[in-house]
Amino acid sequence: MKKVILVGYMAVGKTTIAQLLSEKTGVKYVDLDNLIEEKTNLTISELFKQKGEIYFRRIEHEIFKEITENGENLIISTGGGTPCYADNHLLLNGKNNISIYLNASLPVILERLISEKKTRPLVASQSEEELKEFVSKHLFERSYFYNQATFKVNIDNKTPDSIVQEILQFLD
Repeated sequence: MKKVILVGYMAVGKTTIAQLLSEKTGVKYVDLDNLIEEKTNLTISELFKQKGEIYFRRIEHEIFKEITENGENLIISTGGGTPCYADNHLLLNGKNNISIYLNASLPVILERLISEKKTRPLVASQSEEELKEFVSKHLFERSYFYNQATFKVNIDNKTPDSIVQEILQFLD
Protein backbone atom coordinates (compact mmCIF):
# COMPACT_ATOMS: atom_id res chain seq x y z
CA MET A 1 0.00 0.00 0.00
CA LYS A 2 1.17 3.52 -0.77
CA LYS A 3 -1.81 5.88 -0.62
CA VAL A 4 -5.42 5.36 0.33
CA ILE A 5 -7.45 8.42 -0.68
CA LEU A 6 -10.94 8.90 0.76
CA VAL A 7 -13.35 11.03 -1.27
CA GLY A 8 -17.01 11.91 -0.91
CA TYR A 9 -19.38 14.67 0.01
CA MET A 10 -19.13 16.60 3.26
CA ALA A 11 -20.38 14.81 6.38
CA VAL A 12 -19.90 11.28 5.00
CA GLY A 13 -17.16 10.58 7.57
CA LYS A 14 -13.95 10.80 5.55
CA THR A 15 -11.85 12.03 8.49
CA THR A 16 -13.36 9.57 10.97
CA ILE A 17 -12.80 6.64 8.60
CA ALA A 18 -9.24 7.82 7.81
CA GLN A 19 -8.42 7.92 11.53
CA LEU A 20 -9.84 4.44 12.17
CA LEU A 21 -8.15 3.03 9.07
CA SER A 22 -4.88 4.51 10.28
CA GLU A 23 -5.31 2.84 13.68
CA LYS A 24 -6.05 -0.53 12.06
CA THR A 25 -3.21 -0.43 9.51
CA GLY A 26 -0.56 1.59 11.35
CA VAL A 27 -0.31 3.87 8.30
CA LYS A 28 -0.22 7.63 9.00
CA TYR A 29 -3.29 9.60 8.01
CA VAL A 30 -3.51 13.22 6.90
CA ASP A 31 -6.51 15.49 6.51
CA LEU A 32 -6.10 17.66 3.41
CA ASP A 33 -8.07 20.56 4.90
CA ASN A 34 -5.81 20.52 7.98
CA LEU A 35 -2.71 20.60 5.78
CA ILE A 36 -4.12 23.58 3.87
CA GLU A 37 -4.85 25.40 7.14
CA GLU A 38 -1.31 24.70 8.41
CA LYS A 39 0.29 25.94 5.20
CA THR A 40 -1.78 29.13 4.95
CA ASN A 41 -2.24 29.87 8.67
CA LEU A 42 -5.94 30.41 7.92
CA THR A 43 -9.01 28.27 8.50
CA ILE A 44 -10.78 26.98 5.40
CA SER A 45 -13.65 29.44 5.91
CA GLU A 46 -11.18 32.33 6.41
CA LEU A 47 -9.39 31.30 3.21
CA PHE A 48 -12.65 31.36 1.25
CA LYS A 49 -13.61 34.76 2.70
CA GLN A 50 -10.21 36.45 2.39
CA LYS A 51 -8.71 34.90 -0.74
CA GLY A 52 -11.67 33.35 -2.59
CA GLU A 53 -12.43 29.89 -3.90
CA ILE A 54 -10.03 30.04 -6.86
CA TYR A 55 -7.06 30.70 -4.55
CA PHE A 56 -8.26 27.94 -2.19
CA ARG A 57 -8.60 25.41 -5.02
CA ARG A 58 -5.09 26.26 -6.31
CA ILE A 59 -3.53 25.68 -2.87
CA GLU A 60 -5.65 22.55 -2.39
CA HIS A 61 -4.42 21.17 -5.74
CA GLU A 62 -0.75 21.93 -4.98
CA ILE A 63 -0.87 20.19 -1.61
CA PHE A 64 -2.96 17.26 -2.90
CA LYS A 65 -0.56 16.70 -5.80
CA GLU A 66 2.43 16.88 -3.45
CA ILE A 67 1.07 14.31 -0.99
CA THR A 68 -0.27 11.92 -3.64
CA GLU A 69 3.04 11.89 -5.50
CA ASN A 70 5.46 11.61 -2.59
CA GLY A 71 6.76 8.16 -1.68
CA GLU A 72 5.22 8.05 1.79
CA ASN A 73 2.50 5.55 2.72
CA LEU A 74 -0.52 7.66 3.70
CA ILE A 75 -4.23 7.57 4.26
CA ILE A 76 -5.63 10.85 2.93
CA SER A 77 -8.94 12.40 3.88
CA THR A 78 -9.89 14.93 1.19
CA GLY A 79 -12.32 17.83 1.20
CA GLY A 80 -15.72 17.24 -0.40
CA GLY A 81 -14.78 19.23 -3.50
CA THR A 82 -11.18 18.07 -3.89
CA PRO A 83 -11.67 15.58 -6.76
CA CYS A 84 -13.84 18.05 -8.70
CA TYR A 85 -11.26 20.76 -9.40
CA ALA A 86 -7.90 21.20 -11.16
CA ASP A 87 -7.96 17.65 -12.55
CA ASN A 88 -7.50 16.26 -9.04
CA HIS A 89 -9.64 13.28 -10.05
CA LEU A 90 -6.72 12.19 -12.26
CA LEU A 91 -4.56 11.83 -9.13
CA LEU A 92 -7.01 9.49 -7.40
CA ASN A 93 -5.79 6.41 -9.20
CA GLY A 94 -2.20 7.30 -9.89
CA LYS A 95 0.62 4.83 -9.39
CA ASN A 96 0.24 3.18 -5.97
CA ASN A 97 -2.93 5.15 -5.15
CA ILE A 98 -6.18 3.49 -4.13
CA SER A 99 -9.16 5.80 -3.87
CA ILE A 100 -12.40 5.05 -2.10
CA TYR A 101 -15.64 6.94 -2.59
CA LEU A 102 -17.62 7.05 0.65
CA ASN A 103 -21.10 7.30 -0.80
CA ALA A 104 -24.15 8.28 1.24
CA SER A 105 -27.76 8.85 0.26
CA LEU A 106 -29.21 12.35 0.23
CA PRO A 107 -31.32 11.76 3.39
CA VAL A 108 -28.25 10.58 5.35
CA ILE A 109 -26.15 13.55 4.22
CA LEU A 110 -28.96 16.00 5.05
CA GLU A 111 -29.50 14.48 8.50
CA ARG A 112 -25.79 14.76 9.30
CA LEU A 113 -25.43 18.29 7.93
CA ILE A 114 -28.48 19.55 9.81
CA SER A 115 -27.03 18.23 13.07
CA GLU A 116 -23.59 19.73 12.27
CA LYS A 117 -24.74 23.08 10.83
CA LYS A 118 -22.90 25.16 13.44
CA THR A 119 -19.55 23.65 12.46
CA ARG A 120 -20.08 23.88 8.69
CA PRO A 121 -19.90 27.49 7.47
CA LEU A 122 -20.87 26.53 3.92
CA VAL A 123 -24.35 25.44 5.03
CA ALA A 124 -24.84 27.18 8.40
CA SER A 125 -27.24 29.85 7.16
CA GLN A 126 -29.38 27.64 4.93
CA SER A 127 -32.90 26.48 5.70
CA GLU A 128 -33.61 22.74 5.43
CA GLU A 129 -35.20 23.25 1.99
CA GLU A 130 -32.27 25.34 0.75
CA LEU A 131 -29.86 22.77 2.14
CA LYS A 132 -31.65 19.94 0.32
CA GLU A 133 -31.46 21.83 -2.97
CA PHE A 134 -27.81 22.82 -2.39
CA VAL A 135 -26.70 19.25 -1.58
CA SER A 136 -28.75 17.70 -4.40
CA LYS A 137 -27.17 20.06 -6.92
CA HIS A 138 -23.67 19.39 -5.59
CA LEU A 139 -24.12 15.62 -5.63
CA PHE A 140 -25.33 15.77 -9.22
CA GLU A 141 -22.38 17.96 -10.29
CA ARG A 142 -19.78 16.00 -8.36
CA SER A 143 -20.90 12.41 -8.93
CA TYR A 144 -18.77 12.01 -12.08
CA PHE A 145 -15.63 12.95 -10.14
CA TYR A 146 -16.45 10.87 -7.06
CA ASN A 147 -17.13 7.86 -9.28
CA GLN A 148 -13.57 8.02 -10.65
CA ALA A 149 -12.48 6.42 -7.36
CA THR A 150 -11.10 2.88 -7.48
CA PHE A 151 -13.78 1.58 -5.09
CA LYS A 152 -17.16 2.76 -3.84
CA VAL A 153 -18.51 2.08 -0.35
CA ASN A 154 -22.06 2.97 0.59
CA ILE A 155 -22.04 4.17 4.20
CA ASP A 156 -25.80 4.33 4.88
CA ASN A 157 -26.78 2.51 8.09
CA LYS A 158 -23.22 1.28 8.71
CA THR A 159 -20.97 1.87 11.68
CA PRO A 160 -17.54 3.42 11.13
CA ASP A 161 -15.95 0.09 12.13
CA SER A 162 -17.94 -1.87 9.54
CA ILE A 163 -17.00 0.68 6.86
CA VAL A 164 -13.33 0.29 7.78
CA GLN A 165 -13.64 -3.52 7.61
CA GLU A 166 -15.13 -3.21 4.13
CA ILE A 167 -12.26 -0.94 3.03
CA LEU A 168 -9.64 -3.29 4.48
CA GLN A 169 -10.89 -6.00 2.10
CA PHE A 170 -9.89 -3.77 -0.83
CA LEU A 171 -6.39 -3.32 0.57
CA ASP A 172 -5.47 -7.03 0.83
